Amino acid sequence: MSCYNEFVRVPIVAANWKMHQTLAQAQNFVERFRPLVRGVKSTEIVLAPPFTALAATQEALRGSQIRLAAQNMHYAEQGAYTGEISPPMLCELGCEYVILGHSERRAQFGEGDALINRKLQSAYAHELISILCVGENLDQREAGETEQILARQLDTDLEGLSAEQIGRLVIAYEPIWAIGTGRTASPQDAQAGARFIRGQIAARYGGRAAQALRVQYGGSVKPGNAAVLLAQPDIDGALVGGASLDPQEFAQIVRATAT
Repeated sequence: MSCYNEFVRVPIVAANWKMHQTLAQAQNFVERFRPLVRGVKSTEIVLAPPFTALAATQEALRGSQIRLAAQNMHYAEQGAYTGEISPPMLCELGCEYVILGHSERRAQFGEGDALINRKLQSAYAHELISILCVGENLDQREAGETEQILARQLDTDLEGLSAEQIGRLVIAYEPIWAIGTGRTASPQDAQAGARFIRGQIAARYGGRAAQALRVQYGGSVKPGNAAVLLAQPDIDGALVGGASLDPQEFAQIVRATAT
């Protein structure tokens, strides 16, 4: 399924399990989840388990349309980086996607935009599709700095990438104040952020790249709010945290995107 098409953007819904799901839990999830989305053809579905469950999840997904993602990676192919995972390791496990720049990585592990850019460059070099997370915190939002923060993140994160590479990218607009708080951006706020991101891409890389780019919304997405959020014209899917741990709830979100 090609995602680089100047006329049609394939919706993408990704589950970020964070530091949840043991091997047995991941396998049980997939066993329960697969039948719930078997008929979904118009939406790309991605699961991002923790590193320890990648192989087991990939095996459980065999024969399905569901794709595998990692939650992070190092930019180097190998080396003295204790505790890190390289792009070739992820490819060997069957990963097609990798989440980069999540606000938790930025805030809790000190990952800056220059490092995220190195990871993006490496992901492209190894044919991994990046899901790049950007977004503002509550203080920045209340100060009216949302667009300034997004522009700054995009400017450094995407430095050196070509328009063709940008067209294959997924950007997740995740207002930090809405992640894991139960507080969700309004559909209008989510659309405004997504529209601004697409506008920035158009200005920097041209209209074709901007139209091909898929923009997700992330931040307390649930079955009850998914349909209205995902109906916004510049939102092409969701990056889902807590609700993705329940196969029934995550399947409902997927189906809201597919309608």
